[in-house]
Amino acid sequence: MTTTAGFVFDSDTASERVGEHEFGLTLTDRWTTFIGTSNGGYLLASCLQALRHELPQPDLLSASAHFLRPGSPGPARITTDVARIGRRTATGQATLRRDDREILRVLATFTDLSAADGPTLVSGKPPALPPPEQCVDAFAAYENQRPPISQRTEARMAEVPGFWRGEPGGATSTEFWLRLADGRDADPIALAFLVDSAAPIVFDLGIAGSATIELTVHIRNRPAPGWLACRVSTSYLIDGFHEEEFEIWDSTGTLVAQSRQLAIVTT
Repeated sequence: MTTTAGFVFDSDTASERVGEHEFGLTLTDRWTTFIGTSNGGYLLASCLQALRHELPQPDLLSASAHFLRPGSPGPARITTDVARIGRRTATGQATLRRDDREILRVLATFTDLSAADGPTLVSGKPPALPPPEQCVDAFAAYENQRPPISQRTEARMAEVPGFWRGEPGGATSTEFWLRLADGRDADPIALAFLVDSAAPIVFDLGIAGSATIELTVHIRNRPAPGWLACRVSTSYLIDGFHEEEFEIWDSTGTLVAQSRQLAIVTT
């Protein structure tokens, strides 16, 4: 796997220990959305990078994040609490504060994915996509100004949903290739960012804005280098709340991440 030294994702999610179970960092404006708030996956990854230094196991296994307020660029603090360190897993909590206000609370479990062994059943299949070079870069023809978060990733689609053209088509699922734009290969914490890095598919229902309330991500394997095949879907939009399912498969056709989030329509 490509070394992570020198990549923007690592420098922008890094924090410095400033006390016992406390880390300081500056949230940058390179990961903001259309409305100027910090992307939730970026905030989650920043918390996980801090928590990783408190736990002995190397790989993220699962994380549940509750977003309490919108995040914004600027100085922030992350406090951590180790709940349990076991033989195969370790669990801890991280809380992100900005301007003395709690933004995000995360409970996460780490493990060593290289040592995982046991019964296995995979009944799903990876997205059936043409090679990335035969797919469309949706943002290449995007007429509006791109938000900074969209410049941190690259996506390729076989067919671009209508909302990209300002013509919502009613699709509730889509598949596409995804990777970090600067060439950094994904690891488990980067996967936790990527599951929240794409435009919500509910935009194709004519929804103009969506904000995450809770996001749970499960890491199933360390990803192989290269493009990642993604599948995103929603089945229920009820009273302004919707869920979003996200799958990521690596370049070898291995399932590496799953997530489910609950979000609220904002406009």
